[in-house]
Amino acid sequence: MIAFIKKRTPFSLKRQPGFGLIAGLCFVMLYAPIITLVIYSFNAGKYISPWEGFSLQWYAAAWKNEAVQDATIRSLFLAIQAGIYSTVLATMAALGTTRTRPFRGLMAIYAMINQPLMVPEIVTAVALLILFAMIKSLTGIQGMFYLVIAHTAFCIPFAYLPIRARLEGMDLNLETAAADLYATPWKTFWRVTLPLLFPGIIAGAMLAFVISLDDVVITEFIKSSGQETLPTYMLGQLRRVVTPEINAISTVLLGLSISVVCLLFFVERRSRK
Repeated sequence: MIAFIKKRTPFSLKRQPGFGLIAGLCFVMLYAPIITLVIYSFNAGKYISPWEGFSLQWYAAAWKNEAVQDATIRSLFLAIQAGIYSTVLATMAALGTTRTRPFRGLMAIYAMINQPLMVPEIVTAVALLILFAMIKSLTGIQGMFYLVIAHTAFCIPFAYLPIRARLEGMDLNLETAAADLYATPWKTFWRVTLPLLFPGIIAGAMLAFVISLDDVVITEFIKSSGQETLPTYMLGQLRRVVTPEINAISTVLLGLSISVVCLLFFVERRSRK
């Protein structure tokens, strides 16, 4: 009777009928518009379509455009600052929530840190707009630092996740051994914890940088006159006549984002070895 029992094969999604077709259609719908955008950034014509030949003139036009230059510099300045500040705060939060004994309210702290991930971005943008409007009316102080604060607050959970994951995967015996050798907590952090945590910090910083660089909603609500970033500049141009110059800028921004994400992948992969 045992001989007639068929051997069960392990369940695999790849062997399910239609799974490959559905996956292929999803990839086509996801990447076909992006590929089309990249191709038409090399269009020689003045309009997005039809195709009128290959040319790099729109990349040159974007390079010489002073408004694009100012918006790009401002975007990089904002993303670098937000990435640094959010990573520092996320590292402190990760250490405070992983290098401690469980206590009442820990889950509430997790929820507060990850709040920007759970709440729609438009809600966060409106809340920050109201708060900063009150501060401006009371103090009369204007400046770019409002955007820096807004981006930093929004990027903290994105930097927090890889840093916390790195901390939870670290061997506590190394820190315990340093303490047994009479190392102070501060020296243990600098000599043991920080070097092991550094790949997670780099990953969190790069992720926060990309999120800040690509953000539109919060920037659109918080920015003042003369504080256009590259994404908001492109959004404003889309309301007018759309030329392949926008495609060229989008392609460059896409390439920068992909480069940072690839670097993030290699850092994560190397940290696991």
